[in-house]
Amino acid sequence: MHRVAVIPGDGIGPEVVEQGVKVLEALARAERVDLAFQWFDYGAERYLKDGTTLPESDLERLRRDFDAIYFGAVGDPRVPSNEHAKDILLGMRAKLDLYINLRPCRLYADRFSPLKGKGTKELDFAVFRENTEGLYVDEGLVFKGGTDDEIALAQEVNSRKGVERIIRAAFEFASSRGLRRVCLADKSNVLVKAHGLWRRVFALVAKEHPAIEASAMYVDALAMDLVRAPERYQVIVTNNLFGDILTDLGAALCGGLGLAASGNIHPGRLSLFEPVHGSAPQLAGRNEANPLAMCLTGALMLAHLGESAAAERLEAAVAQVVNEGPWTKDLGGTATCAEVGEAVRRRVS
Repeated sequence: MHRVAVIPGDGIGPEVVEQGVKVLEALARAERVDLAFQWFDYGAERYLKDGTTLPESDLERLRRDFDAIYFGAVGDPRVPSNEHAKDILLGMRAKLDLYINLRPCRLYADRFSPLKGKGTKELDFAVFRENTEGLYVDEGLVFKGGTDDEIALAQEVNSRKGVERIIRAAFEFASSRGLRRVCLADKSNVLVKAHGLWRRVFALVAKEHPAIEASAMYVDALAMDLVRAPERYQVIVTNNLFGDILTDLGAALCGGLGLAASGNIHPGRLSLFEPVHGSAPQLAGRNEANPLAMCLTGALMLAHLGESAAAERLEAAVAQVVNEGPWTKDLGGTATCAEVGEAVRRRVS
């Protein structure tokens, strides 16, 4: 049995999670996969009610009793500083040491490509974003805050261990899937010390994979080239900040955030899977959100749990819906979140 903790969270999170779980339940019956779901109410509602974010005892329970976390979104305008979101999502990423942020960027239908002459054959790559270090550790100082002389400093943290393990993960992913190209994105021409570490480790790991073509590019040049010639890229590995930016670009190239899935992964351990679109509070309660990213996130979760056949079946069902409809408003249609979820459910069944 695969034990899955479900955290719907805020905004459109509960709506897309409801559809995602229904799809997974239908798929589990069809594929004879044993999934056990347990729901948790971490999010803005609970935080506003009693101040609870994610207690250490609850985190330990998740670590002890569950195999994966199926996560909707956090972020609510009623909590202006979003401190609950930081404690819940960023807290789990850090405390569970989920160092791989895996974001597939795959176009499922040519009509949704914004690039002239580029379609499903050209737009299919994965980004490995380092998920626990970089600028996102929020280390820094503010001097003379609130004055005309204010100075704000942020420190980028790169450890040899952190850099090496994400680079190894990218090469192992490519090797296991028969892919031939891995590209490092950095800014080592400016951040010579910090990103020089990335270049050195990348070169060392690349020597262990002679069948894979390894290249390194400055992130600005890579962003330009992804628009011009995305077919050149199969696996991209980069740091936390650059990965955040490049994967949103990748999502835009492949149909938008409504189709963007991600996994926060530590191989062999409890990992967290979430769509990229966030809580989108302006859409909450309107039944307009696109649940396909949540469904694709479920496919990533199944693959992590070793259920590759079920994962492929779910991804194929989503691809059918992307090509045939129904579509939510973000894809040019008029269908509701529930109607699109039902369409995927019929196909996996």
